[in-house]
Amino acid sequence: MSEPRNPPSGLRISMTEPIRSFLLSASKDGDVPRELQDLALNLSSQNNLHYKSFRSIWIRSPPSTRPPDLIRLFSGSNFILSSPKPREKSEELKARLRKLEEMAERKAYAELVKDITPRKNTDEPFSSYKDQMGFGLHVVLIMFTGYLVGYAAFRALFGHSPAMSAAGGILGLVFGMLVETFLFIIRTSNPDPRSSTPNTSKLKKNQ
Repeated sequence: MSEPRNPPSGLRISMTEPIRSFLLSASKDGDVPRELQDLALNLSSQNNLHYKSFRSIWIRSPPSTRPPDLIRLFSGSNFILSSPKPREKSEELKARLRKLEEMAERKAYAELVKDITPRKNTDEPFSSYKDQMGFGLHVVLIMFTGYLVGYAAFRALFGHSPAMSAAGGILGLVFGMLVETFLFIIRTSNPDPRSSTPNTSKLKKNQ
């Protein structure tokens, strides 16, 4: 007879002759339920058994048929420890591990060739908040200065006419804006050649 399909989990003990003798006697005892008799007969032919199964048979056996000395009954029996099943990784975890491995490989490759491949020019205009604020303040200052210069020039030319003074200020403001636009075009069309100097020197050293 084979073991139950769903054997109890937990502690297992090795078989000894006193334990086997008790199980055989329990399998023939009419006071023990039929199911436990079959279980006892099945366990008596095994090399080890679950302690819970043995305990259930022991409890349902009449006290008169139980071995009086438990120490002698379990003498020579050893605990059997089974290794747990390896945990299976989920598909999500496997995908994440693959992604992390690819990222680590790309980072290692980039670190390996960083002294060989030329650096990308990331010095773009307005690449930082500080540059944006500086450019904005500079434009405001130029426009304000142009307005003052135009206002003062038209006031000196046309007397104290508020309309002409204001027109001169607006004209100076527009002129200042045009000058700032022209200077901005010049700065962005001529990148600083010094940015490529470190990479060139590194390549020469490697050669």
